[in-house]
Amino acid sequence: MTPAFTTRPTLKGRHGMAAATHWLATGTAQSVLERGGNAFDAAVAGCFVLHVAEPHLNGPGGDLVGLVAPRGRDPRVLAGQGPAPARASIAHLRSLGLTSVPGAGGLAAAVPGAVPALLMLLRDHGSWEFADVVGYAIDYAHAGVPVDRRWADILATVEPLFREHWPSSYELWMPSGRVPRAGETVTNPVWAATLERLVKESRRGRSRAERLDAVLVAWREGFVARGVTATLARPHRHADGGDHAGVLTMADFAAFRPTWERPLTYPFRGVDVVKPPAWGSGPVLLQALALLSGFPDAELDPSTVAGVHNVTEAFKLAFADREGHYGETARIEPLLADDYLARRRALIGPAASLEWRPGGDLPYVPELRTPDGADRAGVGEPTVRASGETRGDTCHIDVVDADGNIASLTPSGGWLQSSPAVPELGFCAGTRLQMTWLDEGAPAALRPGRRPRTTLSPTMLVRDGEVVEALGTPGGDQQDQWQLPYVLRRLIGGYGPQRAIDAPVFHTTHVPSSFWPRTWEPGGLVVEERLGDEVVAGLRRRGHIVTVSGPWSLGRLSAVGRDPATGELSAAANPRGGLGYAAGR
Repeated sequence: MTPAFTTRPTLKGRHGMAAATHWLATGTAQSVLERGGNAFDAAVAGCFVLHVAEPHLNGPGGDLVGLVAPRGRDPRVLAGQGPAPARASIAHLRSLGLTSVPGAGGLAAAVPGAVPALLMLLRDHGSWEFADVVGYAIDYAHAGVPVDRRWADILATVEPLFREHWPSSYELWMPSGRVPRAGETVTNPVWAATLERLVKESRRGRSRAERLDAVLVAWREGFVARGVTATLARPHRHADGGDHAGVLTMADFAAFRPTWERPLTYPFRGVDVVKPPAWGSGPVLLQALALLSGFPDAELDPSTVAGVHNVTEAFKLAFADREGHYGETARIEPLLADDYLARRRALIGPAASLEWRPGGDLPYVPELRTPDGADRAGVGEPTVRASGETRGDTCHIDVVDADGNIASLTPSGGWLQSSPAVPELGFCAGTRLQMTWLDEGAPAALRPGRRPRTTLSPTMLVRDGEVVEALGTPGGDQQDQWQLPYVLRRLIGGYGPQRAIDAPVFHTTHVPSSFWPRTWEPGGLVVEERLGDEVVAGLRRRGHIVTVSGPWSLGRLSAVGRDPATGELSAAANPRGGLGYAAGR
């Protein structure tokens, strides 16, 4: 692999580094580090700011998956994915005439898990008080943040839905009676007041842990749970065009506990790649790497025809296994066994496969629907219909401090177009249940009390027992697809972090979307224009159905790292979209 063009330098330093999908979150995290907070304080503060700065991509009513590694300890998964409510059953949704979970509206709401997970991270590994951590978000919610073009476009798309069916959302996001324009400042004083009320709750305890637990009680048993459940209980417009009542209850809120879990790992070219388990999509990247490990380095360059082809074909097989096997109780080990991988690797030939090819014992085969013109999801970044249904989503933040503590968090869901805003709280619930199937035979079926399968998928790289890098990106089903070329360029190509982020990427749409209405495009391959005409032509000759996207259009990846030998820290962030930045010193 040859070095790629770089838009900015990889940052280097020793005090601390942060990188995120929005510069306000990066600046917040770095400020926390400068004021003596550790990486976990900084990451939590940054996530609360992301709720304010990118409300069209995440929110307090959504979910979060993270990888967290205190210096000298193995990474752990921060599981902030809430389960389906007790009344969210296949039978109930079928009784409403639904054949799938709608992509917007309260029926798609899992128990909000992001804030409880952030509180647990702060309690178990942070050092700051809740009031200090959320002070940045309170300030931005009062003073306002600039609306970017994507945010303004999404509001313009859902304006009729808000005006006609979700008046609380219209009042919150269009207080002047019109859609805010890109560049204008938007405030959220209602969410600021909610945080300030939670700060008052945090003063009840004697110890720091008791004070944080008091916030959590107010969230899941007090005024927050009451507000969310009352709003969703009122029938409201869903993405299917019908008016339905949600089923989330106070008991669902009270029962949820975020958890610390062991991640999955796979060794690739001398580095252990760390991912969340198979209740998410993370093992897809591990399976793809395991399949590619049998190819010579020369055939894994993501800037060549052979490299793009091999990566794409590996992902097709891994995603087929995801649909066939992944879910809350899935065992991924058989899918990473050497003999199984050898059989699957033999299916990667010189021509693009247009077939759906799951492996393993009795794999589930979902309904494979091809999209019509209205269903096409574009290039993978947020696509929103007037109904509020969203494809592509999410935010991301990575932080490393001088002591070597490192965190990689992917908050998502609860975006402003998910469901009607809770008038007294300033946010809405999420729609993660749209990733479940209304089919009892599916491993990712909708089941009361079970977590829906999520696409949230941060990554850590471990060398000789120490975490050397943490990374992630928004993008729904594209998250692991955009991260894998980065990993290949770092571990095989010798690219630095910023060059690996800047290099052109691609993804296959040969997978049923995790987002409603769950369509797939057999043989579909989306590539950035910068891959070049010669590579595109070569891929088409191999049978790929190629869509050429803009030169800087795919992914919003960020990364931080630490060299164990020298203690030097690094950070890099994506220039695509103009909002992602790294900072540090």
